[in-house]
Amino acid sequence: MAYIHPDKLLELRSIDLLSYLKRSAPTNLVRISRDVYCTREHDSLKISNGKWYWWSKGIGGVSALDYLIKVKGYSFLEAANMLLNESTGEVKANADKKEGESREKELLLPKKNGNSDIVRAYLLERGIDEDIINACINDASLYESLPHHSAVFIGKDENGNAKYANIRGTYGDFKGEAYGSDKRYSFRLMTEYPCSSLHIFESAIDLLSYATYMKHTGEGYKGENLLSLAGVHQPKKEIEKSKVPIALSLFLEKHPEVTTIYLHLDNDKTGRVCTKALQNILKERAKIVDMKPPVGKDVNDFLMFYLGKRRNFDIKRSFMER
Repeated sequence: MAYIHPDKLLELRSIDLLSYLKRSAPTNLVRISRDVYCTREHDSLKISNGKWYWWSKGIGGVSALDYLIKVKGYSFLEAANMLLNESTGEVKANADKKEGESREKELLLPKKNGNSDIVRAYLLERGIDEDIINACINDASLYESLPHHSAVFIGKDENGNAKYANIRGTYGDFKGEAYGSDKRYSFRLMTEYPCSSLHIFESAIDLLSYATYMKHTGEGYKGENLLSLAGVHQPKKEIEKSKVPIALSLFLEKHPEVTTIYLHLDNDKTGRVCTKALQNILKERAKIVDMKPPVGKDVNDFLMFYLGKRRNFDIKRSFMER
């Protein structure tokens, strides 16, 4: 049974919904007036003065934890885990420690749906190659969850054991991680043989987007190591004191043959600053190449532009209405 320290639980209960959505899903917020917001998904769900109320359903609450349970339908443990990951950038060690005792966290994966039709349609709509999608499903690196039909991207250790799970909603902008996820083993696509190069991405979808692009251009993604970082965080003001993301650090430790690192981070402020930080702190370890997306905010934006596609956000809804 997963354990969350009472002090950490109090901290989670203090997170208000507006602050949470501004950080984790800003595009889901709609400002109605100076101090009143609603969500794009539910225009009758109003947020004001540190509280929220869903008028069409007659339910409300104060915290983001209440919202994730009452509105999004997550269990208490799932909701608490999402807030832990969102608020700290990682699951803190004391969230799984009893006093004077340390133990390995148990990865609690979302329930698996009988098929991956919605996830497959969602990723296809985002331009991802169907053969790549199917390969990930077949090797248990990707599946569709219940009851929310989200895409679950699995990261594995050297023995093929699931150690990490990134969860991406197929409707709306939800992003999270399964409780007990070990960020050292984030989602990746690996070569069968030693390779001197490594490509770095902020998300699993950006990684799959670049693999798709490589397939289209005939480069062959199977001959490259592709690693997602499960998001990046603002480096310290003194860049030289910034730390290497834990997934990248472990990968380089395990693969000393890597001599060139290609950074495909986002075209936003955080992505650009993180790129500069990694170029600085890794310059003695490998050749660092900035391969920012030439078009759009991220690699998936670039892929959609390259393919001449436009995104449809109603994949899940269209399946549910059949």
